Amino acid sequence: MSSAKERLTFKNVNKVVLAGMLVVAVAIGILSFSFANKTESGILNIGKTAPLQEMKMKDVSGEAISLKTIAKKNGVLVIFTSNLCPFVVGNGARSEGWEGRYPEIYNLASKSDIGMVLVNSNEAARDRGESMDDMKRHYKEKGYLGYLALDANHELADAFGALTTPHVFLFDEDMKLIYRGLIDDAVDSSKAVKEPYLKNAIAAHLAGNEIKPNSTRQIGCSIKRVKK
Repeated sequence: MSSAKERLTFKNVNKVVLAGMLVVAVAIGILSFSFANKTESGILNIGKTAPLQEMKMKDVSGEAISLKTIAKKNGVLVIFTSNLCPFVVGNGARSEGWEGRYPEIYNLASKSDIGMVLVNSNEAARDRGESMDDMKRHYKEKGYLGYLALDANHELADAFGALTTPHVFLFDEDMKLIYRGLIDDAVDSSKAVKEPYLKNAIAAHLAGNEIKPNSTRQIGCSIKRVKK
């Protein structure tokens, strides 16, 4: 038979185990809540509200903007971009890249009463072509329209789970995510586009129709984050 001392020790061990299990359960609950808006890959889920809507970012014009201040009647469009990525700027005769379509997208968004911002989150490459001065120069040289903002410490990219340049996030009038992913299916040539995903998403949104597809797999260069 177990002695009274052994029984007491066993009870203490049980208490420690139960306490440990409670701590783990609470931690799991907190983590589950924290990542409820994200998919397993960390990207913001369709239908979720845009995070950090009031976070200020510096635009190339010198103005401090936020998603909340630039959103219009029918929503806001966010495209994470780069000054250097071949998927954005092209690769000579091999590929024209997607940035040549930015002005057309801006005009479509404006006509559709949707705010738009291009966001540079490449914090780890600020001294290698992704600084504010580089952004200003690139904006002017490439004939960009609208906002091009610097995402300090890639905060917005982290909150969105943005992975690449470009990476598109379209939100509706309630700031709910309704489309994410690619601009279209032909980075090499605008003439070769068969599936203008973003244009189709905007058209469906304005018509009150279901967006199909409402997400596509992003393609591009990785966002250059600072390792922590």
